[in-house]
Amino acid sequence: MIGRLNHVAIAVRDIAKAAAVYRDTLGAQVSEQVQQPAHGVTTVFITLPNTKIELLEPLGEGSPIAKFLERNPEGGIHHLCYEVDDIRAARDALQAKGARVLGDGEPKIGAHGKPVLFLHPKDFFGTLVELEQA
Repeated sequence: MIGRLNHVAIAVRDIAKAAAVYRDTLGAQVSEQVQQPAHGVTTVFITLPNTKIELLEPLGEGSPIAKFLERNPEGGIHHLCYEVDDIRAARDALQAKGARVLGDGEPKIGAHGKPVLFLHPKDFFGTLVELEQA
């Protein structure tokens, strides 16, 4: 069902500082900052040969990343994103096996302009899982 690892998302307090570390210290290709108001985050993507790293900074008081940073003041891995061929079929199959989809269960458009869903971390050993339409 799941395809390749699309990205690993890391919550940070200062996205410019974090992007600079990846760019200047590690020599990575770093995107521009993009605000994602529908998701309450600002994103930066670091392109690697085999996947991406997504840096997430809170955007607004209601941001889920702000809540994550309250619990994890230093930041850290927020979620893993896997590609799926058919997001609705994947959702239905996962729900039939007892996995819980967060929100209303309908895909939303994510940072790459493709439909995404999030799966409850308690169903995946404490890891928040994002599914993205390939």
